[in-house]
Amino acid sequence: MKKTIIITGGAGFIGSHVARLFVTKYADYNIINLDALTYAGNLENLRDIESASNYHFEKANILDTAALENIFLKYCPDGIIHLAAESHVDRSILSPLDFVYTNVIGTVNLLNAAKTLWKNNFEGKLFYHVSTDEVYGALGDTGLFTEQTKYDPHSPYSASKAASDHFVRAYHDTYGLPVVLSNCSNNYGPFHFPEKLIPLFINNIINKKPLPVYGDGLYTRDWLFVKDHATAIDLVFHKGKTGGTYNIGGFNEWKNIDLVKLLCKQMDEKLGNAPGTSDVLITYVKDRPGHDRRYAIDATKINKELGWKPSVTFEEGLSQTIDWYLQNEEWLKHVTSGAYQRYYVKMYGG
Repeated sequence: MKKTIIITGGAGFIGSHVARLFVTKYADYNIINLDALTYAGNLENLRDIESASNYHFEKANILDTAALENIFLKYCPDGIIHLAAESHVDRSILSPLDFVYTNVIGTVNLLNAAKTLWKNNFEGKLFYHVSTDEVYGALGDTGLFTEQTKYDPHSPYSASKAASDHFVRAYHDTYGLPVVLSNCSNNYGPFHFPEKLIPLFINNIINKKPLPVYGDGLYTRDWLFVKDHATAIDLVFHKGKTGGTYNIGGFNEWKNIDLVKLLCKQMDEKLGNAPGTSDVLITYVKDRPGHDRRYAIDATKINKELGWKPSVTFEEGLSQTIDWYLQNEEWLKHVTSGAYQRYYVKMYGG
């Protein structure tokens, strides 16, 4: 094999798309999916590649240092693409320590495992840390997050990701560990666990349930199609500058309420409903604490240095996403009922 790469969180939403891309694009790479299979990790996301000769799954938690040591010694990876994380802001408000453990301590455990394995022989090695634009805090009505924007996290989730980013850079500066980081905007697309806005609302429209919109609905986010994000990760991993940071965004700002109304319109068209049928489900709810008003990514650097840009408009990507969920209602039923968690037992025997 030309390279051996461990992808942490490879059974999750973004991770499964990255694992699929690498397994199918690089036949001479050995791809190790390391995932704890918590509520958002689902091996059903990877059924199409689970039998590939260059794909291997290891069930392990990044908090388990002994398990990490054994896996690193077993596979001797040349690269780590670190995606495993607690990522839901609402959950971080309810249980911040879970985010400290996984996002901060788990990341340091991986850094230590890589440093120990590579023993200062860093040629051809890379630790790639995937992070979020939420570490930058909130923007006003104008401006964009650049790679030089000062960190200003406002939620336990974003604070934990900011801390993990700092540790990755510290290991580069202190130990010379070869690292690269990227900070992405809100992802959407197939296989997204339905706790996040777009898959949650698709599922709620299918089941004629309320569509809860925080506050006045004018919170603004930049949206990135997950397959475009996976392509960007591929480029950064192979061509990014060691020690560098790349912002990855969709050039795609939407106010929440405008996004929801577009989603309702496309869903009604695809379901054969009368126009406006799903709009009546929109329900404004109490705002969440520390809610950042606006995020927007300046992805100029990755465009100029690596030639990356989004392949679809938001309207096109949203339409593809809705089509996938409507064609995969069994998957949606499995994840909302918890039945998907039995798939590991079925495939791997417990």
